Amino acid sequence: QAQLVESGGGSVQAGGSLRLSCVTSGSGYSTYVMGWFRQAPGKERGGVAAVYTASGGTYYSDSVRGRFTISRDNAKKTMYLQMNSLKLEDTAMYYCAAGGPGFGTWNLEKRYDYWGQGTQVTVSS
Repeated sequence: QAQLVESGGGSVQAGGSLRLSCVTSGSGYSTYVMGWFRQAPGKERGGVAAVYTASGGTYYSDSVRGRFTISRDNAKKTMYLQMNSLKLEDTAMYYCAAGGPGFGTWNLEKRYDYWGQGTQVTVSS
């Protein structure tokens, strides 16, 4: 089983920056792919970014590409999401997730086996 704990959320003005962290612990799980998802009030949860641990390959949604950067420190078992130039529409609960080898694109929820509880990001004008 794996435990994922997010941190780093908060309130920030538009144009500002935040860095989210996701620490993983436990045993017997795979972090072949790790991702960040977000869910805004009244909307479905959607993929923001993902990183494939072995290859280092990264993927982003169109809405955040160029503004957000996903990274992972394997030694610290921690994944990060650096969010710059934040916009009002980035306001959401952000979740990290981990998944093993399998089929499906990075932004499919079923691709992931373990989820964190989420951290709230609020962007104001």
